[in-house]
Amino acid sequence: MFDSLSDRLARTTAALRGRGRLTEENIRDTLRQVRMALLEADVALPVVRDFIERVKSRAVGAEVVRSLTPGQALIKIIHDELVGTLGTDGVALNLAVQPPAVILLAGLQGAGKTTTAAKLARFLKERERKSVLLASVDVYRPAAILQLERLAGQVGAEFESCSPEEDPAEIVRRTIERGRRRAFDVVILDSAGRLHIDEDMMAEIRRVHAAAQPVETLFVVDSMAGQDAVNSARAFGEALPLTGVVVTKTDGDARGGVALSVRHVTGCPIKFLGAGEKVEALEPFHAERLASRILGMGDVVSLVEEVERKVDREKADRLARKLKSGKGFNLTDLREQLLQMQEMGGLGALMEKLPMNVPKGIDASVGERQLRRQVAVIDSMTEKERRFPRVIDGSRKRRIAAGAGVQVQDVNRLLKQYAQMQKMMKKMGKGGLGRMMRAMQGRVPPGFRP
Repeated sequence: MFDSLSDRLARTTAALRGRGRLTEENIRDTLRQVRMALLEADVALPVVRDFIERVKSRAVGAEVVRSLTPGQALIKIIHDELVGTLGTDGVALNLAVQPPAVILLAGLQGAGKTTTAAKLARFLKERERKSVLLASVDVYRPAAILQLERLAGQVGAEFESCSPEEDPAEIVRRTIERGRRRAFDVVILDSAGRLHIDEDMMAEIRRVHAAAQPVETLFVVDSMAGQDAVNSARAFGEALPLTGVVVTKTDGDARGGVALSVRHVTGCPIKFLGAGEKVEALEPFHAERLASRILGMGDVVSLVEEVERKVDREKADRLARKLKSGKGFNLTDLREQLLQMQEMGGLGALMEKLPMNVPKGIDASVGERQLRRQVAVIDSMTEKERRFPRVIDGSRKRRIAAGAGVQVQDVNRLLKQYAQMQKMMKKMGKGGLGRMMRAMQGRVPPGFRP
């Protein structure tokens, strides 16, 4: 989401390299470029002005640490101020109340409230070990009610059915009563949205809020809403006592300014980021980690946490033993690695969390399609072909390509990729890991080298 902003900031700080001191003169042009980068990213003008003023007051005349260049010093200042703008880091949901804890989702139609409700239910069930009851009070869209019911089944949560003829406030009271009677830990309510803000909408959401008395009222905002998000955030903030924000569709090509603007306008912490349509695509918000990703420093901590949750430890240990010996790595092992990478969102999702100078503009969805195609190619092979790829000749390639529904060139590309990985494994098995790590240091951003 922040690729264009990251590129612009990297170019602007490059001009400061080699300077011994940050002065008002040599950072004026840089701050102008930073201002333009933020405005192009759809950050609200008042937020940009406040941000630039804070950076300027800290940067002008700042002595450069001996081991850093002025560009790196300015990046550090920008990073700190981004963290300050994004707000409190890692604010958890307040569930320390008499069960059931009621969570109300509010926002415009199309912001992703329904899928966020299901994602949040899954998050609470898997990570917090909470029992969750879902309900929709969007009586104007029967399809939304049906969608949430199906999503509840996918994530293993209970669902309180309702009909479009019912009063939203009555649905709320009945759902909470069921949650109390059946001893549910959490009740999540998906409210109705509109394509635009109107008084009828705000009056209804206030009635729903009064009936629910939620412990958490989360404003769900589409990261691609641009400057309109500021207006809707302000309206909902005036109508409801918001406790947090959920920014959705952060895996798309949005410019990223919404995350910075909404936090400033509402004064509420961002609690979650939605990064896709899948029910597992919800991650807690961490201001410092997101600021690092914006500045191209990656987010290794989140990547490690994701690997620990999703990677099969037994399979990883088996691969590690093969890696250590430098032999035995075959196409079945490659298939397992591709599936695990697919589970984690594809190559693009992984690369944006790595603090390396990787090519920008990688489309994560394209990465997932490529991974699925490669897995299909391996699935079309026989057990012997997976274990001994050297037996794959021209006729076998044509058969494999036909079985996978791809071109022979795709089979060749996969085999070439496997050969390169096998060669790398052998080098690592022979003690070449240290040399590889030293070679990679040249790709790590300055200031992050050991």
